[in-house]
Amino acid sequence: MSTPVAPTRCTQPGCTGSILDGYCDVCGSPAEAPATAGGPAQAPATASGRTGPTVALGRPAAADGQRCRRPGCTGTILDGYCDVCGMEPDQGVAVEQQEGSGSAPLSTITRGSSRLDSIALGSKRATASGSTITRRIHPGSARLRSARLGAGLTRVPPMPVIDASRAIMKDPQVPEHKRNCPRCGAPVGRSRAGEPGRTEGFCPKCRNPFSFNPKLKPGDLVAHQYEVAGCLAHGGLGWIYLARDKNVSDRWVVLKGLLNTGDADALAVAIAEQRFLAQVEHPQIVEIYNFVTHEDAGYIVMEFVGGTSLKQLLKERMRANNGEYDPLPVDQAIAYILEVLPAFQYLHDLGLVYCDFKPDNLIQVGDDIKLIDLGGVRRLDDEESAIYGTVGYQAPEVAEMGTTVASDIYTIGRTLLVLMMEFRGYQTTYVDSLPPVDQTPLFQQHDSLYRLLAKACAPDPADRFASVDELRVQLLGVLREEVGRTVVGTAATSAASMLFESPAITSDVLEWDELPALRQDTTDPQYAWLSNIGIDDPAARFEALLTAPETTAEVQLARARTALQLRRAPLVEQVVEEMLAADPWEWRAVWIAGLSALQRGDIRSAQSSFNAVYGQVPGELAPKLALGLACERGGEPVLAESMYGICASTDANYVAAGAFGMARVRADRGDIDGAVAALDLVPPTSRGYIESRRQRAVHLYASGGSLESLSAAMASIASVQLDPADRAQFTIKVLHKALDAVRSKGPQQKIRIGSYAAVPQSLHDGLEHTYRELARMAPDDETRVAMVDRANEFRRWSLR
Repeated sequence: MSTPVAPTRCTQPGCTGSILDGYCDVCGSPAEAPATAGGPAQAPATASGRTGPTVALGRPAAADGQRCRRPGCTGTILDGYCDVCGMEPDQGVAVEQQEGSGSAPLSTITRGSSRLDSIALGSKRATASGSTITRRIHPGSARLRSARLGAGLTRVPPMPVIDASRAIMKDPQVPEHKRNCPRCGAPVGRSRAGEPGRTEGFCPKCRNPFSFNPKLKPGDLVAHQYEVAGCLAHGGLGWIYLARDKNVSDRWVVLKGLLNTGDADALAVAIAEQRFLAQVEHPQIVEIYNFVTHEDAGYIVMEFVGGTSLKQLLKERMRANNGEYDPLPVDQAIAYILEVLPAFQYLHDLGLVYCDFKPDNLIQVGDDIKLIDLGGVRRLDDEESAIYGTVGYQAPEVAEMGTTVASDIYTIGRTLLVLMMEFRGYQTTYVDSLPPVDQTPLFQQHDSLYRLLAKACAPDPADRFASVDELRVQLLGVLREEVGRTVVGTAATSAASMLFESPAITSDVLEWDELPALRQDTTDPQYAWLSNIGIDDPAARFEALLTAPETTAEVQLARARTALQLRRAPLVEQVVEEMLAADPWEWRAVWIAGLSALQRGDIRSAQSSFNAVYGQVPGELAPKLALGLACERGGEPVLAESMYGICASTDANYVAAGAFGMARVRADRGDIDGAVAALDLVPPTSRGYIESRRQRAVHLYASGGSLESLSAAMASIASVQLDPADRAQFTIKVLHKALDAVRSKGPQQKIRIGSYAAVPQSLHDGLEHTYRELARMAPDDETRVAMVDRANEFRRWSLR
């Protein structure tokens, strides 16, 4: 009796299998054959690590000296293998693995494009043609990089890089009207009795010392490393200097000094920066290199950003506009803010708040932006260090509550508004509020933008966006809306919402249950449990939902949706009240309440609910579509048309729903041309296209009966698939109306109604033919006879 052979470990790299019956039980590779006296007996290993595959394509393998047959390879076969790719001559095509007396296919011909030949480009083409060009002449990246600002939706003109040496101030002085005490903010250093104001001294109000004189002069060597070139500007924490780093290739750096070496608060800020700013590394945040002292004064050493601040950009636009304020276009202003929001989220993730955001602190360099001036950055849990901010931008609660994520979001909203309009009184009358809508054209013309600003700058910090990411998602939606409104009807793109499903509209009538559904929150603790409920019957499903292990928000929403299907309004109301009691900011509960109100016919409540949701997620289209429907049914046609128009021009997924809504509103007021124009927005790629063509034909038919309108009505349905009976019935209606027009106004040979000229005999032929088509499709003999009789009425009779 033979002794059983113990399994041996597979020798293939990375495989954990064992050899059983001659093959690995994991990767399937054959065992290596034992060596004999004549040398190794195993088959040569391929590049993939397998042994023994043989070509089985019905053609001989390539011999030594022949070109490798692998697509794209330029090698030559030597000793049975390619000297470039290392593959067997026909590996990667179709091979067989020998196994006993038979063979089993190991792989098949690849269906990828890599097996096709390609025209030589780049270095291969240069080598083949004998060209002397050894590098790319046109990198082709400029036009791609130009789309960076604006999220690929709009274009922001690039800014030239500023030569550092030209940025140095020739006469570094702080204007008297900008001299204020660094501690209490009182005016200091002002002229009196014709004498110029002092640049150094003590505040007459709090006795705090002040100094507006630069402490460094050109040529000074700070910390034995940084050679001062001059002053760049004067900021809230003191002078900012330009210097060269003598230890690192003479690179330009910025030294930011303290306002006064005796100012304890300023010194504390510097120490705080030294402690935690070294960890801040983000491509859109100015880099902090070092923190040094010089003659008992502290300086932050940071990256020099040679660009233009948004404040300078606004000043240049104002100068070019003869001194009149010239705000940035809305889309460009949004683009700037969108680009910097990831930097804010990065800081917040580190537990830091920026505190002092304003147009001065955002610099554009080429097609990039940088957040500069980290002097006000502090930790979220910091309750002791001084808080730095700017009147008109700082949130109203900061003085009592300190800085938070919400206060940063407030400064972002205020900055965005200053970029887009001349915000008069933002540091006085409206220091902690927005101007009235009825006095602000920007708000009147850009409703979604206003709703976003109202939330970002809400007086109560709890009413603002919960995070910068949340703000970013909604601001991106507003930008898409702004870009779409510039050219109505060009919503050629779509963007998947994180909050709502896309609408699937094929009918011209919109009902409550056809509005976009809420997307489920996959982070909800009960999401997996809810996903496993496969009950279609609403009543049984509702009972199952009552057994949930935990009553989370998603469980409550699922119960509410099921109660809507059951048309049990009291249950829906109960769920909504419970959700809002647990979280008064839970707008998804209000969305459900709006659907329930629509279902019951309570239009006013529906309007109120959807309007509230719109205010919470102003970048989403679903609330606008729902509000448009509620306003259409509630006697608010102007607002309804506006909401529908936004949907139709912003997202390709919403074009059909928005266009149908606009067509209904316009047709109700008798604007047939407007209704037709709205229906023309629906593209052929939309599932609602056929219905839009049918509705277009119906509106043209009812527009007054001119032969031109009737011709256009027939043309509307000519190229779409309709039910044959519906097409025939509509054709008969149009031909009858055309015949009446011809009888009253005379024939028009050049106008064709479908396939028939607008003359009596041709129209008669059309009616006869179409009635006979209906007869062939008739469901019963009685109808068939009636249709034949009608056809005979228009038949050409002849005497023989």
